[in-house]
Amino acid sequence: MSYRATQTPRPATPRDGAPGLAAARRRKWRLTTERRERWGYLLFLVPAFSYIVLFFGYPLAKNVWMGFVDFRTATFVTGEAPWIGLANYAAVLATPVLPIATVNTLVITLATVAIQVVLGLLIASFFNQRFAGARFYSSAMLLPWLLPLVTTAAVWKWLLREDGPLIVALAPLGVSGSPLADPNTALAVLIGVNIWLGLPFFVIILGAALQSVPVDQLEAASLDGAGRFGRFWHIVIPSIRPQLTVAITLSIIYTLKVLELPLILTGGGPANATQTLGTVAYNLSFQQFEFGQGAAVGNILMLVTLVFAVVYVYLGARKEETE
Repeated sequence: MSYRATQTPRPATPRDGAPGLAAARRRKWRLTTERRERWGYLLFLVPAFSYIVLFFGYPLAKNVWMGFVDFRTATFVTGEAPWIGLANYAAVLATPVLPIATVNTLVITLATVAIQVVLGLLIASFFNQRFAGARFYSSAMLLPWLLPLVTTAAVWKWLLREDGPLIVALAPLGVSGSPLADPNTALAVLIGVNIWLGLPFFVIILGAALQSVPVDQLEAASLDGAGRFGRFWHIVIPSIRPQLTVAITLSIIYTLKVLELPLILTGGGPANATQTLGTVAYNLSFQQFEFGQGAAVGNILMLVTLVFAVVYVYLGARKEETE
């Protein structure tokens, strides 16, 4: 009969659960690290959020409030601005210059954006070809867009004055006097300068979009007998439609708020020929000191701009979904 030693199991010690304990510690450490990273991301957003609230949110809320109160120069001293409801809006709508300014704003916006789209497509298509200096000339087109708007407007005003270089150069063709002083030509000149200012934006955006047009589809369409216009309309335009839509929306939003250009070039004249909603709001606020009425015009313009901003956000969301 053999004797077999039997061993009784010893009690479990913390060392036996080390693998499970280590895994739990790793999970806890990972969760802590993720939480810290999440808070770190939020902390990085604090400066941008504070900037938006301070320099955009507060002025916006202040302007909306001013549209419903009797805000005058004395308010800066007394701090009193009686609530008058829609009286500012009623006074603004009764102003004779408001219909003129509204029509001018729409004309400037529609004409500027339409011509910028056509010229932008043509110029971007031209620079999309491979030839010597194409990249240099396309980059040089950014100069009007990079210059400060006030500087550009001052230069154009100097060029187009009665004794300005451009008028003197065109004198042999029978051009005399500044077109900015003629009610029949001032608005057209303003639109032309505005087109010149914003055209580089379309050239750059559409030029980059044209790089993504599928070449194989263009070659296949060419082999099938499609002409240049057919290839452009049925292949190029659908391929760049998202970028084209975004560029048009942004240009409309920017042009609706045009202020510096007519203010510096013509001051809204002559005979209110170049008045816009922006210049009306400026004149009411800083020349007539009717800050409440000026804020009311600004709020109307903001609502119109907000419609296009919502369209822009919607189109951007759709673009992300399609991608």
